[in-house]
Amino acid sequence: MTAPTILVADDDQAIRTVIDRALVREGFRVRATAEAATLWRWVAAGSGDLVITDVVMPDESGLDLLPRMRSLRPDLPVVVMSARATLLTAVQAAERGAYDYLAKPFDIDNLSSVVHKALAAGLRASPVVDDGEKGASAQGTLVGRSAPMQALYRQIARLTRTNLTVLLNGESGTGKELVARALHDHGTRARAPFVALNMAAIPRELIESELFGHERGSFTGATRSMAGRFREASGGTLFLDEIGDMPLEAQTRLLRVLQEGDYRAVGGRELRRANVRIIAASNRNLRRLVDEGTFREDLYYRLSVVPVHLPPLRDRASDIDDLVERFVQRAVEEGLPAKRFDRDALRALRGYAWPGNVRELENLVRRCAALQAEDTIGVETIAHELDLETRPARAAGQHSLAEAVEQHLGRYFALHGDALPPNGLYPRVLREMERPLITLSLAATGGSQIKAAQLLGLNRNTLRKKLRDLHIPAGRDPR
Repeated sequence: MTAPTILVADDDQAIRTVIDRALVREGFRVRATAEAATLWRWVAAGSGDLVITDVVMPDESGLDLLPRMRSLRPDLPVVVMSARATLLTAVQAAERGAYDYLAKPFDIDNLSSVVHKALAAGLRASPVVDDGEKGASAQGTLVGRSAPMQALYRQIARLTRTNLTVLLNGESGTGKELVARALHDHGTRARAPFVALNMAAIPRELIESELFGHERGSFTGATRSMAGRFREASGGTLFLDEIGDMPLEAQTRLLRVLQEGDYRAVGGRELRRANVRIIAASNRNLRRLVDEGTFREDLYYRLSVVPVHLPPLRDRASDIDDLVERFVQRAVEEGLPAKRFDRDALRALRGYAWPGNVRELENLVRRCAALQAEDTIGVETIAHELDLETRPARAAGQHSLAEAVEQHLGRYFALHGDALPPNGLYPRVLREMERPLITLSLAATGGSQIKAAQLLGLNRNTLRKKLRDLHIPAGRDPR
């Protein structure tokens, strides 16, 4: 059996070499070029079983070439790679018929896995050509080049081609409505309305009326008829934020709409067809609410057809510089003075835990733009704004040991700028952690070294050595 041939197009010689060597080791044949024109000539001649192409090449964009390749050879899988790691690039690749999208730099094992899957699955999908209008309102709303954001972009790009119900989960301030808008603006319903409803902001007795509308006189205060959000969003997307706060009686009616596809307004008799895509979001653990009996299990499964997790900002700190730049630009567009955050200030921001996530960061940037007189924001301003020196510790049990260490070190780097701690940080941190751990274990076991060693999972001789090295008073050691 002849080995599959992979066509590779990238104007970077180093990347072509790395891909060539990796795929040849996997048993593939590889043809590589630096030009889109050569790639097109190979594809037009019927060569290749799979294409891997960069977006930016000297003669033509790989994205512009994609629809022609898909039109001529619809069964030819195309994998797009790009250093422009944005949501728009991922979505455009999906819209134009790419099998997958990889952000540079990528893991070579991941590339190999994508190649094997693409060849095994084949490809028989009609290419979707971007008309130049769809997605315009969402362009640039999501910012970040970190690995968690790249994974999120790829999920969004795949979901824009479907009408599946999506459940967004993540902490407050992570951008759930931005993701919902991106799914709508880049999807098949982009020209229809996007309607958002925050369940936590509506009185319980009015939620059904807000969702389904009501007829005049259907309840006290209903002096006129109201269409409701399902009708407002007809043909488009209905975003239900904080879905965990929906009362059980409203959950029952929403479940029926999802099951049957129709509904009646409060006090109405007419059966209306629900033509909306549902995207729900919650910062609460819905599975736990199901176990507690405050959220319907059948509704949970109807909503979580595709669960999507949004990473907290502390897990993508490398995106903070880009986010700050975007928020400064936005502040200027709103008439606030332009500010620059210096290197130490940015380092301080990257070291902070951000309990309020992206929303907290944006508020800080706007506050600095509005209230700080200096054009350049330094680390002293950040330390003051975030109260890094005096912020009280959280209640015990609210965050893990790893988070506590991260915050401790983050405060050091934030306050000391370029002044790195002395060499030997790793053993010093371990030493600082070991001392209270051993001391507390001895106290908990009444000073018994044998029991403390068992509690710690250490050999007794190892514990003795640590007691000597750390200068911890030895407990009793019965023979």
